[in-house]
Amino acid sequence: MADATMETNVQVPVFSSSTELLQKLQKHWNTGKKQPYPAMYSSVFGGITLDPALMVIPIDDHMVHRGHGVFDTAMILNGYLYELDRHLDRFMRSASLAKVTSPFPQSTLRDILVQLVAASKCKKGSLRYWLSAGPGDFLLSSAGCPMSAFYAVVIDDDYSQCKHGVKVITSTVPMKSPLFATSKNVNYLPNVLSKMEAEEKGAFASIWIDDKGYIAEGPNVNVAFINKHKELLLPSFDKILSGCTAKRLLELAPKLVERGLLKSVRLADITVEEGKNAVEMMYVGSSLPILPIITWDEKPIGDGKVGDLTMGLSDLLWDDMVAGPGLQRICVPYA
Repeated sequence: MADATMETNVQVPVFSSSTELLQKLQKHWNTGKKQPYPAMYSSVFGGITLDPALMVIPIDDHMVHRGHGVFDTAMILNGYLYELDRHLDRFMRSASLAKVTSPFPQSTLRDILVQLVAASKCKKGSLRYWLSAGPGDFLLSSAGCPMSAFYAVVIDDDYSQCKHGVKVITSTVPMKSPLFATSKNVNYLPNVLSKMEAEEKGAFASIWIDDKGYIAEGPNVNVAFINKHKELLLPSFDKILSGCTAKRLLELAPKLVERGLLKSVRLADITVEEGKNAVEMMYVGSSLPILPIITWDEKPIGDGKVGDLTMGLSDLLWDDMVAGPGLQRICVPYA
């Protein structure tokens, strides 16, 4: 057994004041580079901070040490928030499944998020937000947490429409059970390991297959196919997350049916064989909004090139993000 009195060369500093510690944290962030996180909101201190050194979560928050929390994301493009209300609706459903009660009504959460983006001055990026059981103790149950917590951060990101194809693999990491897969909770270890497995094999990401042999989803995105009959197929949402962008795609894609480019659009149980024999394949997610897939398990999808219909669907979503109707886009009231 190691002797606690043994000499060591490590000298751990003890910060006797918050001022001294804050200076240390600010030194870490003051690199001269553009700050990636221009603003954060925390219900713990009840406001917005523009100082990245203060963008912290209490260590005894049950989302930190027990994973008891949910999250969601909305994209910011050209000074507008895209599909915020649809994402908030899913956010609240996830919170209900996780038995996390919001400290505010949904309308207040919405107001906070819009004001946060306005304060950030960010015109292009993403808005990520969390509901947690809250800080309180280090026990398993959240009974000792006096109040749930709401956090949000703006992430500055100069993203663009994806036009290049990627390679994917079939994941060997077990996918989540439907209870956890159908809500957007913070328990993302399977997702992380699935993504890392793909990267270790030289692929971009992976595809999960459910216990019945049907195609499920990617590690943090939905997946879609166009078969030889020109049908757009997405896996049913029974055991996976009902992606907001995937649902919007299902609403917009009939425009290509009207133009005679697609035959139909539907949800389906898709076998691996059907997926690999598709003529086009793609990931669907908020920040993409569509990412073409050209190879799966070293087998080319179709002719191994980015398909015209994939890009046609991508254009529909991107145009919707840029100039969509009504509350699809919320104009941020920057000062």
